Amino acid sequence: MKIGDIDLGREPLLLAPMEDVTDASFRWTCKKYGAAMMYTEFVNSDGLIRDAAKTIAKMKTYEDEAPIGIQIYGNQLEAMTDAARMVERAAELTQGHGADLIDINFGCPVKKIAGRGAGSGMMREPDKMVAITKAIVDAVKLPVTVKTRLGYDDDSKIIVELAERLQDVGISALTVHGRTRAQMYKGSADWTLIGEIKRNPRMHIPIIGNGDISGPVQARNAFDRYGVDGIMIGRATFGHPWIFREIRHYLDTGEFLPPMKVSERVALAKEQLAKSIELKGEKVGILEMRRHLANYVKGIPDFKPWRIRLVTENDPAALYATLDDISARWGDQAPQVSSIYEG
Repeated sequence: MKIGDIDLGREPLLLAPMEDVTDASFRWTCKKYGAAMMYTEFVNSDGLIRDAAKTIAKMKTYEDEAPIGIQIYGNQLEAMTDAARMVERAAELTQGHGADLIDINFGCPVKKIAGRGAGSGMMREPDKMVAITKAIVDAVKLPVTVKTRLGYDDDSKIIVELAERLQDVGISALTVHGRTRAQMYKGSADWTLIGEIKRNPRMHIPIIGNGDISGPVQARNAFDRYGVDGIMIGRATFGHPWIFREIRHYLDTGEFLPPMKVSERVALAKEQLAKSIELKGEKVGILEMRRHLANYVKGIPDFKPWRIRLVTENDPAALYATLDDISARWGDQAPQVSSIYEG
């Protein structure tokens, strides 16, 4: 699969952009375990054009993450276009790698974004969505992609026609989450319309499916049944970034890898903690790791007191010691991974 000149290979697995999850250290971990392409946390176009330091910092990427996309959201054509131009200058603005492509977030369903007409809230205004997309494509030289949903609700599943319109204004790939905005993350993702887009003889850009891929068999079925070019994985990676390796191995060999032992997960957690501190400094690096650490060893006996230690300790030496204690006690076990998003 190619997005512009970016060759991601056959049946690539992509890491979805997730606010407060896909920071640089987590992206580094997912890349290590086989993510073919990753995206930053989504970037507010209004904050970007106001030169908000925190927003600009979200665009910082690193050479070893390439290829990587920076995703922007908003609902005003001029602001989105200006923000896209800034993304194109991300290497200069952040002294980092920059962006290999620009992704437009027309998919986020959360109220603070969709409720004000951005993200999947744009599904209520498809003409405006297409106009913003065209303006961005015309304004930048980087490949532009879109991530969106089936429609705003069950009565407005417009994605099949909308996919053609977005392609016609020049996007290089389309990712579709198999739910409506009204569904949020409830119920099951419906891939039927994603498959219909892919079977449409007018479509020639890569189609990437997203929604409820949490294991190797689901991924294999998504490729075989719906014919998508790639799969984007989001919530299933949280507390389980090695899912990319598990799925890749199954796609390539038809065999399942054994589950990771606690000792292996602890080693991963220590590596990511070190990377987070290296990139963000001790204070911020530890704070940002709290959302990941406990989930890597969730499932060990009497988990609660260990979790409390992992999410409250501020001293890196004490954190490493706690992780070593967990490995020493339960290193040979392989507890079932359970995402905080389940249920």
